[in-house]
Amino acid sequence: MLLSIVSLVLTILIVIFIIWCITSFWAWLGRGKQIRRAAESDVVSPATRAMIEKIQAVWAAQKAGSGKQGRKAHLSRKQLREVREAEREVREDFLDHLRIGWYQIVMIFFIGSVLGLILEEVWMFITAGVTESRVGLVWGPFSPLYGAGAVLLTLVTFQLRRAHAKGWVVFLVSMLVGGCLEQLTGWGMETFMGAVSWDYIAGGVPGAITKWVAVPFLFFWGLLGYLWYRFIMPSLLCGLGVPTTRRKVIFVTLLSIYLILDIFMTIMCFDRRAERDAGIPPANAFEAWVDENFSNAFMSERFQNMVIDTTGDAFETA
Repeated sequence: MLLSIVSLVLTILIVIFIIWCITSFWAWLGRGKQIRRAAESDVVSPATRAMIEKIQAVWAAQKAGSGKQGRKAHLSRKQLREVREAEREVREDFLDHLRIGWYQIVMIFFIGSVLGLILEEVWMFITAGVTESRVGLVWGPFSPLYGAGAVLLTLVTFQLRRAHAKGWVVFLVSMLVGGCLEQLTGWGMETFMGAVSWDYIAGGVPGAITKWVAVPFLFFWGLLGYLWYRFIMPSLLCGLGVPTTRRKVIFVTLLSIYLILDIFMTIMCFDRRAERDAGIPPANAFEAWVDENFSNAFMSERFQNMVIDTTGDAFETA
């Protein structure tokens, strides 16, 4: 019990550190310019705007190592509420004019894949005491199912927000989206990769509709979609913003290429694993390279939550 608590605390600290690293790196991509949109808007009073500018000047002076006067400058509680309200209004205005494109999609897929994997690892450790690699791609700490889910939820809830949908509508639509995602992903993995990563029927999950869809998890998707709609999606899109610098464009372009290659290589590795087990030799130099660098031993070590038999089938062990 004590070990579980300590591990959970350490995991939370690691997640906080990762978020801090991502935030710092994003600031660097934006050339370190943190735009105070709330202060620049007409929502806050002149006195609050003047205080924000004074605090920023003090921070700049401290960073440069000169001038210590004004260290105690701070916003009052009333001014803090005013700024939060201004930030909310600026965020809503930003979302009203935003058009989601490849930049936001790639970043949301990336963030969802990484954080989803971390949460799954933590969940399995706490509930089952299992510590194993549960990645979904051959390179990097990614679980593409969570990334795809984050993208779908963002696109769907963004449109529901513009339609001013009621909470129960968001809940039901999110259930449908999550169920379709699990069904299509599970079917695709078994059909094209010879892998079954989860099976609700074999696992005896109450309310299982198909191998990959169950009522309890549909409820989970609905709840997650509602929370995504109300809290996560607006802050996430506003935080990502738009590609305002060349650094951001270059970074997201390279990240896109990397993820596409990672997904392609994962499919090829599972395909060759099935062909090797069936006694089919490599047909070209590329398949021979795959066999040499992504052997059965590598696949078993990389995807520890799967058991791949001699026919190329796979199923989740926990």
